[in-house]
Amino acid sequence: MKSNFGRRSLSIVLTLSTASIYFAQQKPIDTLKSNDIDEVVITKGVTDIAKDRKTPVAVSTIKAAQIVERLGNKELVEILNTTPSVYATKGGGGFGDSGITMRGFESKNIAVMVNGMPVNDMEGGSVYMSNWTGLADVTSTMQVQRGLGSSKLAIASVGGTLNFVTRSADMKQGGVVRLGIGNNDFLKTSFAYNTGKSEKGWSSSFLMARQSGSTYIENTDYEAYTYFFALGFQPSKKHNLQFMITSSPQWHDQRSYAPTISNYIKYNPDKDGTPYRQYNSDFGYLTQPNGKRVGIANAMNYYAKPVLMLNWDWNISDKSTLSTVAYMSNGRGGGARNAGKVGGKGMQDFVDNEGHYNFDQIFAANAAVTPTVGVQGNTLVRTSSVNSHNWYGILMNFQHKINDNWNFSIGTDDRYYYGYHYQVLSNLYGASGYTDATNKNLPTNNLIRKTYDYKKLSWNPFGGANAPMEDRMVFSNDGEVLWYSGFGQVEYSTEKVSAFLQGSVSNQAYQRIDDFVKPGTLQQGQAVVRKTGFKNIFGYNIKGGANYNIDEQNNVFANIGYYSKQPFMSAVYPSNQQVLNPNLTNEKIFSAELGYGFRAHNFNAKVNLYRTEWKDRFFRKTGIKDIDGLGNNGYSEISGITQIHMGAEFEGNYKVNKYLEFNGMFSYGDYQYKGNAQGSNFLDDNTPVAINGSNQTTLYLDKVKVGGSGSNSIPQMTASLGATISPVTDLKIYGDWQYVGKIYSSLNVAEFDKQGKTALELPNFNLLNIGASYKIKLNDKSQFFTIGVNVNNLLDTTYIQDGSTNIKVKTVADFTDKTVGGVTTTAQQQFDTYINNPNNFYKGLDASNRVYFGFGRTWSTSLSFNF
Repeated sequence: MKSNFGRRSLSIVLTLSTASIYFAQQKPIDTLKSNDIDEVVITKGVTDIAKDRKTPVAVSTIKAAQIVERLGNKELVEILNTTPSVYATKGGGGFGDSGITMRGFESKNIAVMVNGMPVNDMEGGSVYMSNWTGLADVTSTMQVQRGLGSSKLAIASVGGTLNFVTRSADMKQGGVVRLGIGNNDFLKTSFAYNTGKSEKGWSSSFLMARQSGSTYIENTDYEAYTYFFALGFQPSKKHNLQFMITSSPQWHDQRSYAPTISNYIKYNPDKDGTPYRQYNSDFGYLTQPNGKRVGIANAMNYYAKPVLMLNWDWNISDKSTLSTVAYMSNGRGGGARNAGKVGGKGMQDFVDNEGHYNFDQIFAANAAVTPTVGVQGNTLVRTSSVNSHNWYGILMNFQHKINDNWNFSIGTDDRYYYGYHYQVLSNLYGASGYTDATNKNLPTNNLIRKTYDYKKLSWNPFGGANAPMEDRMVFSNDGEVLWYSGFGQVEYSTEKVSAFLQGSVSNQAYQRIDDFVKPGTLQQGQAVVRKTGFKNIFGYNIKGGANYNIDEQNNVFANIGYYSKQPFMSAVYPSNQQVLNPNLTNEKIFSAELGYGFRAHNFNAKVNLYRTEWKDRFFRKTGIKDIDGLGNNGYSEISGITQIHMGAEFEGNYKVNKYLEFNGMFSYGDYQYKGNAQGSNFLDDNTPVAINGSNQTTLYLDKVKVGGSGSNSIPQMTASLGATISPVTDLKIYGDWQYVGKIYSSLNVAEFDKQGKTALELPNFNLLNIGASYKIKLNDKSQFFTIGVNVNNLLDTTYIQDGSTNIKVKTVADFTDKTVGGVTTTAQQQFDTYINNPNNFYKGLDASNRVYFGFGRTWSTSLSFNF
């Protein structure tokens, strides 16, 4: 781990010094209780928070106190693993690279919102949690609404809605200082303070935080900052203004390629036949003149996504309110790729005996090449694949109470998005330059020498400039999206019955701009130009539900809905080209759910049954290594997919007494494809790759279990059981057991070109996590210290969290007779050699499968001071 001792020491000194100053100077004040949700949660306006026994949706709520107490050095979404039908993992293992599925749907089809503001990427629906690492510091409440959800907006919450509600400016006066440490040099410091509301209606809240270290995985150093500032002004009971700005600029080294199981075992330094879970094939070593080996990451990510938001709540009358939110977010950053070859060799040809890149050889080979002599791309370099954007939006919601039982809402959600996509050099790997020929508008090849340092973070709240055209390489295309929508809702509510009917319409206009394409170039037989022009696509959704409170303890609810969802940009202009998809169609989602709830003074339980059908799905799987069997990388496009997801969920909490409390959940799903689909493979330069002699092939997916669309898996059964013990006042000891089963690996297009294929099921696993916290109160009740500790995967269980391939254990039919040098080896002989070699298998899996193992035992501890 490379560290800056001076910077770390300064963070600790500043944090603890601030704590001591406020400890000495502050007057007694009221503390913010962890269950004081009304103080910190926006419960009206554009943020749709579901209410127990009122809103007819499946919902789970996690408050700030739980996040602070139990998160430690985990990814924020991992705290949801005790929620039914939610599966959150660390992805490749880099900082912020986590992934999440809900009811079998990935984050692209989960509506993720911050204070009711949609944050899913407007081109592809993605949510990169590394852009939102600061949410752990500023979130007051996380609410998971599985299924259709209660949001009135025209968003396709196919799997559910995840809403982060942040601190508000008018929180009670007080502050907190925190210091956390953990495994692999984890260090986190933060300071937050709230002024409270003045007599004139002014209030403010701010937070600053820094986090650094590395994760459990080799060479995954990172550094991240968070800043948050909220300013509130309430001049009268009629008007309330809230301004917020927050950002979490970060860089982190990654593991973006899932190694094979056999390589995890082969490159274990202990040579004991077990997988080395920390193994990372995406970095290597360069030997310095003094003989010291320095690690270099070939995979990395860097990003800063500042969000500025202005809320205005206007109480027009006792019955009418108008809530308006204007926001902007200009994100800047990207991730690593490679370009070129040196001596005809790519990165995979420079691997040392430890399974890492041999940068001594790469630097030497590049230094021996003159970039301007010979073919373009004759040096091997690392690039930054930039994915920046400018995003502006406005949300308006008018609510009117007709009488004590009826009310309605109408509003609009309008957005403008411009995405910048190009590559620049980030490391020449010893070369004197890189010659690029992909910009067809230049008269000659472009010799590029300027590199961009990914560890130089952006602090500009308005984003800042993009790289000039002369520094761009490989591709440079932009995506422009216009979004207009309107929504309405009618609600009926009594003590016994509550019901709603919602509807929304939206128009999404997509335009693709390619700066490297030469006007008049033929693509798919059509002459194309730089700008495609906008393609308008209309969509809508309608949903409704009702809740009936049978008595004070029992309630039942049901909801149903239909979405006509516009496809993503990659489906509108497929294959990274300027040609409009001639078979463009909306995706159709139909969902229905039934639920039952029981609530007593010491026991709560919820049961849900659901079914979702998703038709005409299109998705692109990127980052596929060796897609053509010749060492070239590429992507797959699959269209015409139909999926059916149905299942049952249970969630319960039992408080035995003030010393002991239990909570648990269980979910069982059946997620499978219906009918067949069409699939195509392409190289990264968009050259078609033949499957069985054709670029397009039928994929026989009918009744195949649903797996991930990237290097991820989807489980269909999860369970957890947790306990919290409070033996004495202010001491909590807690633990939870987590079970994950029926786990299906990622879909591989080439695997389903014949009938009878099945999805690869990964081994089930169990995990045990424990923790404790103790509050030390001072004479002034508003001031206290809290000590916390968390240990994840206490038993150091070895398990596979995600699978990237779908390779089955071979049968005799997978071999054919071979004759070499006049000697014939029969299929049976080859099979016998394969099946009798134990190195070919791991826990019943073919060891050539590419996977991500979960982290081993990790720990963290923290000290905080509230004042």
